[in-house]
Amino acid sequence: MAAMAISARGLNRSTLARQLLLEREPLDVVDAVRRVVALQAQQHASPYLALWNRIDGFDPAALDAALAERRLVKATLMRVTLHMVDAEDFGVFREAMEPTLRSSRLGDARFRASGIGPEQAAGAVAGLLEYAGSSRADAEARAWTAERLGVPLETSAWRMLRQYAPLWHAPTGGPWSFGPRHTWAGPGTPPRLTDPEAADAGLRALLLRYLAGFGPASVADMARFTTVARGRVKAAVRALGPAVEELEGPEGTVLLDVPGAPRPDEDTPAPPRLMAMWDSVLLAHADRGRVIPPAYRSEVIRVNGDVLPTLLVDGRVAGVWRAVDGGIEATAFHALPERVWERLAAEAVSLTALLADRDPLVYRRWDHWWARGFPAAATRLLPA
Repeated sequence: MAAMAISARGLNRSTLARQLLLEREPLDVVDAVRRVVALQAQQHASPYLALWNRIDGFDPAALDAALAERRLVKATLMRVTLHMVDAEDFGVFREAMEPTLRSSRLGDARFRASGIGPEQAAGAVAGLLEYAGSSRADAEARAWTAERLGVPLETSAWRMLRQYAPLWHAPTGGPWSFGPRHTWAGPGTPPRLTDPEAADAGLRALLLRYLAGFGPASVADMARFTTVARGRVKAAVRALGPAVEELEGPEGTVLLDVPGAPRPDEDTPAPPRLMAMWDSVLLAHADRGRVIPPAYRSEVIRVNGDVLPTLLVDGRVAGVWRAVDGGIEATAFHALPERVWERLAAEAVSLTALLADRDPLVYRRWDHWWARGFPAAATRLLPA
């Protein structure tokens, strides 16, 4: 039997539906994060804005509480960067990422220069997780680890070790729950870090969740989302057997999906959205063209890795936005119909209300990108 075919526009709508971007839904914050798999979280405000885009009636205080109660946690995971996930997912996701994190962090030249061997590092990590059972400030955790190892920990070596260790970022307050100073907490149940079977089982579970949240997708997409070697991804897919089905994507691309996952009609309307910096939907596929037109990619994903806050129009990036005095400044890369501007203005009113009591000029440290200019068809101030 031939594989079912799906168009590029159908792929876009499938991913938007699974990412709660076709319609806001009345979900608890933990349920929403679980639905979308993980939220990119290296910028403190972005998970809040990501959930505002996805949850009907989103209350930022609900996210504050979920983080304080450790129902949602932030840690180094996929793509060796910070993600916010359901605390119950953390262990499996971290086990899936173990080979990648071990090689990229403990194998980094800056860590190897410390002279700390793998067995020493493993012992230090196990002790550190126990020590951080109650939250520990970064300097405190670093000093304790250096004393246990019996060697000084240079800043770069400590950064590699703490990123490898399955530590949670403990909330420290501030408008977005986390401030500039890191504080660490050990997970309730430490993941298994030296068990290949746990890593393989974790990867299978993670890939199924990825397909449910971002699919249909290719092996290359799955490898890009996780930064897991493509060979490991292929082996995991083979092991999943009938738990995944094959589709034919644009230009004959082989895609995989979980049976029964939503695949809306390609003509399903996609409402305009003001997306957070580093929103996961912009980074979840090897083919970024699913959401970002190729001509705009270098405008919104900068050479240093910054991913700017974007306008999503008809399901694809159409420009960028920033918070300014008086509202939201929206820059469109191509002409937009007046009805789209009206809907973006309504989104801006809601967003500025969210920001008002927390950080009205969110993302202002990235304003230097605006100083360099954009290929703008139009720029408007969308007042609060």
